[in-house]
Amino acid sequence: MNTRTTMIASTALLALVATHAHAEETVCRSALGAVTVDNLRVPPGARCELSGTWVAGTVLVERGAVLIGRQVRVVGNVQAENARNVRLARARVGGSVQLKQGGAASIVNSTISGDVQLDSNRAALKAATNRIGGSLQAFQNTGGLEISGNRIDGNLQCKENTPPPVGGANVVHGSKEDQCAAL
Repeated sequence: MNTRTTMIASTALLALVATHAHAEETVCRSALGAVTVDNLRVPPGARCELSGTWVAGTVLVERGAVLIGRQVRVVGNVQAENARNVRLARARVGGSVQLKQGGAASIVNSTISGDVQLDSNRAALKAATNRIGGSLQAFQNTGGLEISGNRIDGNLQCKENTPPPVGGANVVHGSKEDQCAAL
């Protein structure tokens, strides 16, 4: 290979790497069906419904937004701060689900490879019949919390939730702690 060919091949390789290094963000304000997107963002106040959608990156749900996901696959995390409502049913999440300082949420019949973190939410929360590869942590939620029928590979930790969590039939391979000791 001569110098010119090597230089052209190197430039083409760098262009290809640069293209894949920057994942594109899809902004969802309505509905997405069985499509593949890189990262997904639900902007403030928007409502996004996903059905059969594949997210190759992370889902970010912003202030006052609603995410409803049915049979979705997310390679990365699902993160929501100050969201109005997050509902996942029959979802597969390769990372963690982190819901903080928001409203209602439910995670049902889903597989989460990492942790589920429910922190300082103000409305009803439900985690039922999920397979969680990490821990489930629920701290300082004030709208009521049901945790039932989950298989949790890590710990089940609940602290300072008002009212205390309800539920049962959880299989926890780590430890059940504080308010969740009886679940």
